[in-house]
Amino acid sequence: MNKLLAAAFAVGFSAQFALVGVTMAQDNRIDQVRPDAPELAPYGELEIGVRTIDLVNKDQVDIVKVEPGKELPRYDRPLKVEVWYPAALSPSARPRIYEGVFLRDGETQVTLHGRALRDAEPITGEEPYPLVIVSHGYPGNRFLLSHLAENLASKGYVVAAIDHTDSTYNDQGKFGSTLVNRPLDQKFVLNEIERLGGEDGSFLNGLVDTEKAAIIGYSMGGYGAVISAGAGVTEAAVGYEWGAPEKTLAVNQAGSESHNGLPDERVKAVVAFAPWGMERGFWDEDALAKIQKPIFYVAGSVDDVSGYDKGVKAIYEGTINADAYLLTFENANHNAGAPIPAPVESWKKSEKLGWAPFDHYADPVWDTVRMNNISQHFVTAFLGKYLKEDEEMEAYLDVVPNAADGVFAANEDGTFKPEHTYWKGFADRTAKGLTLSQRMAGSN
Repeated sequence: MNKLLAAAFAVGFSAQFALVGVTMAQDNRIDQVRPDAPELAPYGELEIGVRTIDLVNKDQVDIVKVEPGKELPRYDRPLKVEVWYPAALSPSARPRIYEGVFLRDGETQVTLHGRALRDAEPITGEEPYPLVIVSHGYPGNRFLLSHLAENLASKGYVVAAIDHTDSTYNDQGKFGSTLVNRPLDQKFVLNEIERLGGEDGSFLNGLVDTEKAAIIGYSMGGYGAVISAGAGVTEAAVGYEWGAPEKTLAVNQAGSESHNGLPDERVKAVVAFAPWGMERGFWDEDALAKIQKPIFYVAGSVDDVSGYDKGVKAIYEGTINADAYLLTFENANHNAGAPIPAPVESWKKSEKLGWAPFDHYADPVWDTVRMNNISQHFVTAFLGKYLKEDEEMEAYLDVVPNAADGVFAANEDGTFKPEHTYWKGFADRTAKGLTLSQRMAGSN
């Protein structure tokens, strides 16, 4: 092949590849699983249903309307929740879309494509399914981690993702509301799902086991999850002028009666993606030592929002009284492993924001689907171990800390040689750029 023909072929192939990429992006699929995904990343065997429920947490402090020196205003706080669950439906059932999902600009609405069927009939198993509560960032919405929600529902979980009032793309209020309400919302939704799980006429009746619950949070959702896990905030954080007004954050302060009653025995595990707050002094050693629930942290090593060495990694290192894990995507930023792939509409610059919303979802170094698949793998293993008590999941978590140190050694028949130490579930060469630290409760 001469150079001219080779160049023409390369251009044609590139154009064809780009066209395929655009076509896939236009579908805005949240359910992609790459060929190099680790073993536990693919969807499970169960079909998925999804429903939207509206909840109201009555008589709450309206943080947005608090004024200095005045009595704290109160209101009935609305929360919209998306619930995914195992369902009985034909694999050919359509459509499987999420319409009217707001982008980061709070104005553009898009359609996402996944695998769940709206209002499908639930299917019960031999036992009720464990509950997973999902909490987005600031701002965000209940669909930001929908890829993970669908994936877990297909594996036998009921997943409830919250639209946190004052904290969504189209309802972004003062930051103080997020600081105060995030863990309170998580606890309230847990209580409400339990109530609906025992209510005649509710689709959740007999479907969900709230005694085996987990919280998954991203960014400010991770902040709330850390508080829900037992780490109350510092007195200094309560007094920040830029934080929650009139010291209303005291409800989550370490050692307070209100915070002491927040961690819930029903919550057996917590996953915190890029939890925000450590670099800003929201926790100290004493507070983090109060975490006694197994917790799986996920971070990018160059996170410039939550921080890494003095941020997420410091939270992990302070978690000394619970089983703790830290999965790190080397050279990834704040979006490591959590958000859905950037919808194609987000690629265009927003006049309102002054930048393309794409940056809110994507990472400059890592492919989003690749990160999502890795997260799906490890969250499946972690929840499988701590919620479903599946002993086989331990092998996927007990790996050499730095994947680069793992040795891939297989026989021709696919069995592994004695010297094989590569991460379980990962094909040769596919765990590069990852580390997984772990500390069991009480260990040094």
